[in-house]
Amino acid sequence: MSSSVNLAYDFPVLGAFWSIMWFFLWIMWFVLLFRVIVDIFRDDDLSGWGKTGWLVFTVVLPFLGVFVYVIARGKDMGKREQRHARAQREQTERYIRQTAGSASTSKADELAKLSEIRDRGDLTDDEYRRAKEKVLH
Repeated sequence: MSSSVNLAYDFPVLGAFWSIMWFFLWIMWFVLLFRVIVDIFRDDDLSGWGKTGWLVFTVVLPFLGVFVYVIARGKDMGKREQRHARAQREQTERYIRQTAGSASTSKADELAKLSEIRDRGDLTDDEYRRAKEKVLH
């Protein structure tokens, strides 16, 4: 009597599942590796030698290096990412304020334009008064 052992990989659907799972794990590994490398360069608290040491450790022994890095310094990775995102957002907002501020007109310019429109007859006195109140408030 011969007993054959059926492995999960012997079934086509399970074989496809295993292949897809290994592919996604491989992709996740590279994402984690690159996040660690970016975090090494982004960290201002590490000295040049510290960055070099961690980088060599993660490149020479990638699995061990990344896992040790995540265990040793993983707690602050999220904080550094948030700090970086906050700094980018503030820089973008500062740029928008600067750009929008330089293109905006003063209240006096807006009132002069409203007066010209009223003088041409495109605005009634009541519409002019309401628009003037909006500009002044």
